[in-house]
Amino acid sequence: MTGKKRKFVYSVFWNCGLIIAGSLIQTVVLKGIAAPHQFIPGGLFGIASLIHYQTNWLNPGFLYLGLNIPMFILGYIFVSRRFLWYSALSMLVVSLSYQFINIPIQIDNQLYAAIVFGAVLGVGSGTVLRSLGSNGGADVLAIILNQKYNLGVGKFSFGFNLTLYLVCIFSMPADLVIASMIAVFIAAQMIDYTLSLFSQRKLVFVVSPQSEAIADQLMSHLKIGTTMVPAVGAYRREAKTVLMVVINNIQLKRLEEIVFTVDEHALFIVENTFNVLGSTFSKRKLY
Repeated sequence: MTGKKRKFVYSVFWNCGLIIAGSLIQTVVLKGIAAPHQFIPGGLFGIASLIHYQTNWLNPGFLYLGLNIPMFILGYIFVSRRFLWYSALSMLVVSLSYQFINIPIQIDNQLYAAIVFGAVLGVGSGTVLRSLGSNGGADVLAIILNQKYNLGVGKFSFGFNLTLYLVCIFSMPADLVIASMIAVFIAAQMIDYTLSLFSQRKLVFVVSPQSEAIADQLMSHLKIGTTMVPAVGAYRREAKTVLMVVINNIQLKRLEEIVFTVDEHALFIVENTFNVLGSTFSKRKLY
């Protein structure tokens, strides 16, 4: 990541843009799909919605605002002040826009509504999480656990919501709770997908006796570096060199062509990576 690009990614303009866009996307489906079907969205907004459905007390947006106060205290203590203010922006956008945005999304089938709701909610939530803030609520805990223990944000979200739905099952129709769980499961997958969308790379291992020639071709034609890993074949105990290459999806086919042009009997192994940090790739996000 160049200095200019890194400076832009950390700029207030870029981060506020991601947060506002992602928060508005979430609000549209929260108001347009979740509210008419009485889905429990999950997270603290889900708790706020449950309280509203059961007691008809206050608007979920205002309840969500109050439930966020202890979360932001934790964010200030364990993450950073910058993280706190960016997360507060997301929370305020969701809470305030929920009062004014009302775009009806007519989906009568409960299952279809749950699928669409979960997919769009996950994209919106993931967009916010690509910034230096969070969606507020349970996402604050998710970020803290991700920073300290590398626990996936989407996985924590699903676990938190599963606990919430176990409570809901005793006070709400089972079909409604199951539809809400389907929506949140899809949202969790879409969050992780959105977070990895521009950071995901392919990790390629090439096993060939002509590894040096292949490496020269890669550096010459693709302008990418490679790592030579010494290895020993288990059957003949012969020393060999394994090439390890990190590459994007666009260049993968060209890499394959170069390898098999040099050695048609090469072993070509491709692995998906969730994220690649360091060197000329993405830098570690500092909240």
